[in-house]
Amino acid sequence: MTDAIQPRLTQVFRFVRCSYADGVAELVYAFDHGEELIERVRFPQAPSVPDTHRQAFDMALKALHLFAGVSYYKAGVPPHIELADGPLDDATADMLDALYLHGLAEFAYRNGLDLRGRIAFPRGGQSCAPAVALGLPARTLVPIGGGKDSLVAVEAIKQAGGEATATWVGHSTLIAACAERTGLPTLNIQRELAPGLFELNRLGAWNGHIPVTAINSAILALAAILYGHDSIAFANERSASAATLEYEGQQVNHQWSKSFAFERLFADWLHSHVASDLHYFSLLRPYSELAVTRAFSRLTPYFDVFSSCNRNFKILGPKPADRWCGQCPKCHFVFLALAPFLPKPRLLSIFGRNLLDDETQAAGFDALLEYLDHKPFECVGEGAEARAAMYALSQRPEWQEDMLIARFRQEIEPQLDAAELAIEPWLEASPEHGVPQRLLGALASLG
Repeated sequence: MTDAIQPRLTQVFRFVRCSYADGVAELVYAFDHGEELIERVRFPQAPSVPDTHRQAFDMALKALHLFAGVSYYKAGVPPHIELADGPLDDATADMLDALYLHGLAEFAYRNGLDLRGRIAFPRGGQSCAPAVALGLPARTLVPIGGGKDSLVAVEAIKQAGGEATATWVGHSTLIAACAERTGLPTLNIQRELAPGLFELNRLGAWNGHIPVTAINSAILALAAILYGHDSIAFANERSASAATLEYEGQQVNHQWSKSFAFERLFADWLHSHVASDLHYFSLLRPYSELAVTRAFSRLTPYFDVFSSCNRNFKILGPKPADRWCGQCPKCHFVFLALAPFLPKPRLLSIFGRNLLDDETQAAGFDALLEYLDHKPFECVGEGAEARAAMYALSQRPEWQEDMLIARFRQEIEPQLDAAELAIEPWLEASPEHGVPQRLLGALASLG
């Protein structure tokens, strides 16, 4: 990568080629006529792809190439997109336009950009023949993120007697410890970003949040065909569909690639373009963050290994010495959401401190409550459920003297509608989900 390139002035983002050999997917991109950006995804001890699965595998590989390109496209957001293989069929182009527009909405908001009308994948290509069933084995890939949600999903599938594999992308030792604690077979896939991306950042590229769950979803679709699994069960709850804020008429959702909208889009595309018996869904979709947290509060064997603190999962930069930094929105929310369902001493032993008795944390909790601020750009629950959790604690003697609970009672609660503060409605399931018939028993076990 030469110093001559100015990422923000580039005119074309090119999907150059993708290939797969010996367990390594190679994904190649470029801006204008610049140097190639080569990403590699490594699948350990990968079996050979059966001839009967080759067409499905190639389509899943193409999706991965298109999805992972968002990491690079956002460096320059040029006005034109080129595909070496020619235009996409309309359904695929619709999916990619939606993914890049909504998945980069937070990135655009923070950088003062408007991507509406700018993202247009070449379309009009010939539609492929409808995908057929591959006869994939009745096994489930369960992505493990190190936090509470995926562990709730794992235990529900285990309780229902389903065969599953705990899988994750990257080098996190924390996630590895959680995956090992599940007792399931494990699959650790490695994603190596193109080194040139970091050079583009040095040269002034746009930077910010990307829809990484979508990229991991495409990686796991490829893995499902490769290793033989008919289901990919994420653990995204219904709160993930709620927008963080609205900006100039556009909903901005930090968790868009965890939303039900994306789930249905990708699930339908996999059924029509890859394999009619490959199911992509979230097992926790009917439930709020509070309902999932209540379920996790019963999974005591994981208390000493789980962490939802995002500072543990940054690619670059320092990580906290323990599993909870106690300062970030994820620490704030998980502490608040667990508090109604755990004895107070047990909760404090997990975090090593009482975040609700620290006045310096007031602004962080205010954001969760959507009081004087919007919801944080993090994977946290809705403001209304955070208010319900805070109200529940304000009614319990053991919490009433803590600084932020006392402040809530005196300053915030009087401004709220008491009828909307009950925690019980948040513990009820919604009927909206995409869980396949085979795993409805696992879904029922969460009720």
